[in-house]
Amino acid sequence: MTDRRETLIARWPALDSSGREGLAELLTAYHLRTEAEKGAAVADAAGLPERYRAEILDPRTAFADAAVLVASSGDELIGCVVVIPAEGRAEIKRLWVDPAMRGRGVATALLRAALKHAGENGARTVRLSVWHWRTDAVAVYQRMGFAVVEPWEARDGLVCMERAA
Repeated sequence: MTDRRETLIARWPALDSSGREGLAELLTAYHLRTEAEKGAAVADAAGLPERYRAEILDPRTAFADAAVLVASSGDELIGCVVVIPAEGRAEIKRLWVDPAMRGRGVATALLRAALKHAGENGARTVRLSVWHWRTDAVAVYQRMGFAVVEPWEARDGLVCMERAA
C-alpha cells in the first residue's frame, strides 16, 4: 500500500479559501529560489523585488489576464504554472513544483494542462524562458517539444524556448 495521493490540476482560484495562501507559498518559494540562484539571495518575501512581492500578495491582480493552473495532492497545493495569452501565442511563466514533490510527473502534468489551455484559447505557439542552470527544467521542456529559439529578452543566462500549441 502507498500513501501517494492523486495529483489534480485545476485552474486557480477554483479552490477553497486555503488556495490563495497555498499559491502565495508556491510563488514565494519560486522567487526566493530564483533570486538565490541568481546570486541575490534574500531571507524572505519582504526582500524580493516589488514586482515579485505583488504576485505573492495579490495574484488575482498580478495575473488578471492570465490563467493560473495549480496542482494539488489532497488539500495541499504542490505546484503552479501561469499561462499568459498574447495574440496567437501564449507564454508560460512561474512553473514551480514543491521540491518534496518532484520526480512524480507534476511538472509534466502542469505543462500538459498549460499547453491544452493555450491551444483551446487560440494560441498557435507557446513560449517560455528558463535560466540555463535549471538543466532539469530545460530537459523537461525539451521532452515536451520545446526548442531553443532566438532570445526575446537580453538577460545573461536566460534560455528562450518555443513550440507549437
